[in-house]
Amino acid sequence: MAHPKEVGGYNLGRLIIEGKTKQVFDLPEVPGHCLLLNKDRITAGDGVKAHDLEGKAAISNQTNAKVFEILKSAGIKTAFVKIVAPTAFISKKCEMIPIEWVTRRLATGSFLKRNPGVKEGFRFTPPKQETFYKDDANHDPQWSEEQIVSANFNFNGVTIGQDEVDYMRKATILVFEILEKAWALRDCALIDMKIEFGVDSEGNILLADIIDSDSWRLWPSGDKRLMVDKQVYRNLTNVTAADLDTVKRNFAWVKDQLDHLKPNVHHKVVIFMGSPADQAHCQNIAKVARDLGLNVDLRITSAHKATEETLRIMQQYEDTHGALVFIAVAGRSNGLGPVLSGNTSYPVINCPPPSEKLVQDIWSSLSVPSGLGCATVIYPDSAALMAAQIIGLQDYIVWARLRVKQLEMATSLRQADKKLRNQV
Repeated sequence: MAHPKEVGGYNLGRLIIEGKTKQVFDLPEVPGHCLLLNKDRITAGDGVKAHDLEGKAAISNQTNAKVFEILKSAGIKTAFVKIVAPTAFISKKCEMIPIEWVTRRLATGSFLKRNPGVKEGFRFTPPKQETFYKDDANHDPQWSEEQIVSANFNFNGVTIGQDEVDYMRKATILVFEILEKAWALRDCALIDMKIEFGVDSEGNILLADIIDSDSWRLWPSGDKRLMVDKQVYRNLTNVTAADLDTVKRNFAWVKDQLDHLKPNVHHKVVIFMGSPADQAHCQNIAKVARDLGLNVDLRITSAHKATEETLRIMQQYEDTHGALVFIAVAGRSNGLGPVLSGNTSYPVINCPPPSEKLVQDIWSSLSVPSGLGCATVIYPDSAALMAAQIIGLQDYIVWARLRVKQLEMATSLRQADKKLRNQV
């Protein structure tokens, strides 16, 4: 494949690496970034089987971009930046870690060959995670985590030790589960998939490379006979032009379906405050909630002083939203939360504002009449997180942001511990 000088208005530098299905070029005018150019080429069996497939590069490019946009919206740290041409996109420049991280929900394919006696379709709960060293000459042998750590890889100043392996394993499973939930919206079962990580110039481990129909097994309605992934090509013994057209149509179908994988839940978190004096507290709740991807409204009303108005506002939201959480911010004698809870079937969370008499004030939020189910938390972030957990039952992006937050908190603690260990 000839080396172009310019793509999408970007002048290309040296060819960094060329694979079976893509070329990666340096971008001298955009430091720290590179351009990935897809090829109209499909391969299998470490390149032993290979065919030209006109249009595949553009389909792959769009598929990859749509997948990474889903993952970025969930908060996953990725190298992907943006599409710049029909067959090319810009990425942060990374030193790639030569490990394929494979996640499996059902046993099929090579797993069955390596594990005789396991029946096809065996369901892994939680998903099974495997690692393979990228080495075409030796057919990408399976590696244990101990082998990865023992290899003492170092990329952009980062040594790949147990902490880094733990992070990538957890991130790999999370990526799979996010996309599994996304594909479920189209009644498609994500059976397994592979991803790769790289280390950027700042030492960050990022999800990198390409995720397209070469990267996963995808079975509509969970039926293997309806597979629409690269396995269709792998299974061909004599490849005809008609066969290649079928593979291309499958890939195009997957690309188009990705447009429909965004959550379609019309949700709202409504923060009711009993007094204008509580706005600062409510804004703290709203900020954390919005950072988690929640749509938030703030309203001022009093269940004691304007009961009918409070119920009217509540009913307006009930009539227009499919997923709804009310957060009641009221001190002293909190009638706001219990009144809302007694008149709605949607969840209500009490989060009293700070006060010198908080211990006394909170009792009215805790001791509610029988038949009411409103919860009570003290801290603004706790109210926002609880609301996100409720909305996340229906919106996988909100669910994913919570999972990413948990992963980042755990990673931050591991990094602090590692820094402390290195000081001793």
